[in-house]
Amino acid sequence: MDHFQIIGGAMNAEHVPLPDIARAVGTPVYVYSRATLSRHAQVFRQALAALPKVHIAFAVKSNPNLAVLRLLAKEGYGADVVSEGEMNRALAAGMAPGDVVFSGVGKTARELAAALKAGIGQFNLESEEEGVELAQIAASMGVVATCTLRVNPDVDAGTHAKISTGKAENKFGVAYDVAGAIYTRLSALPGLNLRGLAVHIGSQITDLEPSRQAFVKMGALMAGLREQGQRVTHMDLGGGLGVPYKAGDMLPTPADYGAMVAEVAKDWDATVMFEPGRVITGNAGVLVTQVVRVKQGSARPWVVVDAAMNDLARPAMYDAWHDFAAVQPTGDMIEANIVGPICESSDTFAMARTIDAVQAGDLAVFRTAGAYGATMANTYNSRALVPEVMVDGDKWAIVANRIEPAAILAAEQVPDWLD
Repeated sequence: MDHFQIIGGAMNAEHVPLPDIARAVGTPVYVYSRATLSRHAQVFRQALAALPKVHIAFAVKSNPNLAVLRLLAKEGYGADVVSEGEMNRALAAGMAPGDVVFSGVGKTARELAAALKAGIGQFNLESEEEGVELAQIAASMGVVATCTLRVNPDVDAGTHAKISTGKAENKFGVAYDVAGAIYTRLSALPGLNLRGLAVHIGSQITDLEPSRQAFVKMGALMAGLREQGQRVTHMDLGGGLGVPYKAGDMLPTPADYGAMVAEVAKDWDATVMFEPGRVITGNAGVLVTQVVRVKQGSARPWVVVDAAMNDLARPAMYDAWHDFAAVQPTGDMIEANIVGPICESSDTFAMARTIDAVQAGDLAVFRTAGAYGATMANTYNSRALVPEVMVDGDKWAIVANRIEPAAILAAEQVPDWLD
């Protein structure tokens, strides 16, 4: 469910007409619904009610906007971060340091030290080498780093290859068959408080069976470590639950996911940790764009919009689908190709798509753009960095300014020896 509906002939974000925002801010612009974000955060938490000990950390990489993070902090969420920058955003948004989980395969020594200084709650170790380095840094600072060991269970999540993270050929975690020995060695290091295991097999997961298989394997590993006398009190199951990008798609719900986890984890006696991202923010945002022109093509028209692959990269990167809808639909439909203005053939949002009929000057939206949208934006072709807006009922505010090409140009210098 989201709060982007046609009211009085025009699409509204909650009770704010999108044309009002477009006139004031310009296009393209991301628009988020506070009501949708809050509802999704609450639904996900409720889905885990059967588990006695739960920790939820929002995957900041999916949408790091400060207002979004502040809202989720108010909903009691912690943060899953993969860089010092994301950590600082989470802390600035009011998330407690102890509720921050630092993931990521390439944490630098500087980042590890900064996170220790900030007092974050948990590091998810991606390798034995990282664990040894973190132990040395922590010991030198006179502190102890609380950790879990991320394990690669060699389970195919059945998602796009570029967002799969749990197969043996993926770079994440340690191999399942050596994880027990690595855990034992790391647990003996001064400077580390190794308290559990972590797993994450991919993003936009639409079938729960691979996740169930991975979680069963992790439960067996936990049981084996405990039999050997190791302390394992936490199990971090990551995130990855998918959302419907196409109208009418039926995917597993948070309730389905929660029931599966509760069944698998019923005998674990551990704090179970989750790192949802897309499932919280995906359907809570749209990208508003304006049609530049409709160009006749050899087979069908080209609808050229002012949003581009630098504003919404997922279609170019993953051939991802985003529903396209007119802000003020007439009821007429056309078959068209939807493209942006970037000088790349990959700047294509849809081909041979049946869409609302639009013409130059019309507003439209790409739906389900609240995750991996603005956060992946860039300034290719010296374009502006897209702004972000949040709506709350009948009021709205800009929560990230449009950064114009002139501001980016001002950050560059020509060396004297080129004058």
